[in-house]
Amino acid sequence: MALTSDDVVRDPNGGIERLREIMRRLRDKNTGCPWDIEQTFATIAPYTIEEAHEVADAIERQAWGELPAELGDLLLQVVFHAQMAEEAGMFGFDDVARAISDKMLARHPHVFGAENRDKSAAQQTADWEKIKAVERGPSRVLDGVALGLPALTRAVKLQKRAARVGFDWPTTDEVLDKLREEMAELVEARDTLTEVEVIEEMGDLLFVMANLARHMGVDPEAALRGASAKFQRRFGKIEDWLAESGKTPAQSDLAEMDALWNRARAEDKLKKPE
Repeated sequence: MALTSDDVVRDPNGGIERLREIMRRLRDKNTGCPWDIEQTFATIAPYTIEEAHEVADAIERQAWGELPAELGDLLLQVVFHAQMAEEAGMFGFDDVARAISDKMLARHPHVFGAENRDKSAAQQTADWEKIKAVERGPSRVLDGVALGLPALTRAVKLQKRAARVGFDWPTTDEVLDKLREEMAELVEARDTLTEVEVIEEMGDLLFVMANLARHMGVDPEAALRGASAKFQRRFGKIEDWLAESGKTPAQSDLAEMDALWNRARAEDKLKKPE
């Protein structure tokens, strides 16, 4: 007996076909969900980015119990886009799966082909980039770096592309010199230039900061996420200590909160391993 749509969507072991059928039902013009029916690639794209960040957040926090659900949310975005494309006669989910499978085969000749696997991770990364360059075909050096990437990540990718053709500072010393130069220009802009020019100078400074992180082998997105988490944790302690006195931050002042901040910093240092 053939399975009905209800059989599929209510089967807890239905796997990816269950999810695809759920999405088909949600998008059905006559019986689906009005919100899902109204969505387009453009309206769903921000959710796709958000779900990817939530996966990264769960990993950063080592919240392994949350990770299956977060990965499921991200997988739903792929299924959603594929369903919309299928309805438009563009492509379907199987085409998405085929494209990435073919790409993995082509980019791993040392596993699926005749190439020797006896290479370092660095050499395999270099070979991967060569294969990607062939796939892209003739193009400008900085073409193909996605506009939708987080700004710091995109800055680093652009800089790496330029570095491959020799456009890069040889050491961190030159980057630090440039950082000092951009900081001075920002101070000047604050005092004498227009808002538009201040924004431009701030962008230049952040771009150099991303370059410094790259030269030092630091992921600037991860570093900034860590700093933000630390700020949130320490400010939370300030709130807790103020609450013990029956106060909120709005009822405090900068001097008191700064003293509590230093107390939180001192506690963090005591907790660090020797």
